[in-house]
Amino acid sequence: MGNVASKARALLAGLQSLRRAYNLVADRIETSPGIPVPNPTLPLWTVPPVAISSSGKELPTHVDIVVIGSGITGTSVAYNILGRTDNVTIVMLEAREVCSGATGRNGGHINPPLYHDYTELKEKHGIWAAQQTIRFRMSHLNEIKRIAEAEDVLKESECRETEHIDVFTCPQAFSEAKEKLSKWKVDMPIESNTFGYYDKEDAIKNYRLSEDVVGCIYGSGGALHPYRYVTSVLARLLDRHTGHFHIATQTPCTAIKAPTRSARHYTVATPRGNITATHVIHATNGWCSHLLEPMRAKIIPARGTMSAQRPGTLLGETTLDGLRSYVFYRGESGYDYLTQRLAGEHELMFGGGWAQSTDGNLPDIGITDDAALSFSSASYLAGALPLYFGAAHWGGETAPAGEQDARWGAGRTKAQWSGILGISTDLMPWVGRLPTKVSGRAEPARLPEKEPRSLLAAPGEWIAAGYSGEGMVHAWMSGKALAYMVLDREDEMAGWFPDILRVTEKRWKEANVDDLLARFM
Repeated sequence: MGNVASKARALLAGLQSLRRAYNLVADRIETSPGIPVPNPTLPLWTVPPVAISSSGKELPTHVDIVVIGSGITGTSVAYNILGRTDNVTIVMLEAREVCSGATGRNGGHINPPLYHDYTELKEKHGIWAAQQTIRFRMSHLNEIKRIAEAEDVLKESECRETEHIDVFTCPQAFSEAKEKLSKWKVDMPIESNTFGYYDKEDAIKNYRLSEDVVGCIYGSGGALHPYRYVTSVLARLLDRHTGHFHIATQTPCTAIKAPTRSARHYTVATPRGNITATHVIHATNGWCSHLLEPMRAKIIPARGTMSAQRPGTLLGETTLDGLRSYVFYRGESGYDYLTQRLAGEHELMFGGGWAQSTDGNLPDIGITDDAALSFSSASYLAGALPLYFGAAHWGGETAPAGEQDARWGAGRTKAQWSGILGISTDLMPWVGRLPTKVSGRAEPARLPEKEPRSLLAAPGEWIAAGYSGEGMVHAWMSGKALAYMVLDREDEMAGWFPDILRVTEKRWKEANVDDLLARFM
């Protein structure tokens, strides 16, 4: 009887702990994320920094479009609008420096979840929508590479195709992954023709992995220097569109005032003054609910951790050449991701450890402070790589090359930093015009018929956000789709943009944060 009572007390304590954890994260979710902190951790990507902005110039008082955010989404929107018309004016607002948010802090992967999600997408949305979504994700590498070539930034952006390897250490997870792969290959044989798998012995032999590995799935992938890509594209836009395109750094948007009968434009407030605009585009991902309160429990900020590490001596000589990318799956305890720089010290860009970054049994959900690191996540990342490859394949520690920069560590871990993701409650991006119930603000009045028709769509607020940690395979094309919407050219999106990503009032009502939290509890 005593043993039963002891188990009951343990169960009660566990339930109370879960309730405290739930209440903690619920409070975070309902709290405004605010604006980005002024002193974030330093990503290796952003050194040396690129100084591009129009902040030395006077802020325009009126423009056609205000884009809030200077990451990959905002850049795509501006690039695709200005590439089709030069008869609009755009101001891009950035709270810190250009590309200082999630884009300049991620792992540089262009490796979409494909077989991983296909079956669930098919069951929920039907085979056509599932296949369209998979193709949409896969289109990012070719589009980003095409633009890098067209803008002559291929070298500095390090945009490249990779052999991508999903590595499994859990037999059950590997078995389930192979089953998903098989189903995907049946339905999409062309898109999946580079994908296959190796069981334990061949996986370890081919990729020089740890003996703990039970198998891997390989296929085509990609990688990028995200900061150099975005800043290079923005610099070219500033050069080409003088007078039409402005970037205002250190200029956060603090509020948006809805149009009225007497003032038919949006009023965008900043510390440097107000701007009136016909269209407002939200490209701030994890911070979007600062200005869109109704989205507060629909796109939730979460803090992740990244690192740059020097490869072991044996690993650097025999295994990695910058043309492979990895995701390591550890059963149900999350995943980690790895690419390697083509330049510099050929650093291993290693991120993840999210399942280990816990506070009250939950990851860093609802946290927007990227000036700090999660100790548990950072310490996990600092020790995991030699274990994934095994001591026999890792070798000794590599010494720093050249003169040591005081900002970087001298050991295996050269740098660590944090970044803020935007987790979508239904795990799908939100792209499109914001209904008034979702923005929380009225739209401008329609122009009288006697006035000349604008080149743009009807005035309003727009969003592309909520990439759930997969921004590199959702953001650029979501921004392109949003540009077409604002340009009133939706017919040009036919066939390639998945309608299941659109913002609708129905979807907004149905997206339930409890469904998301249940995945972590």
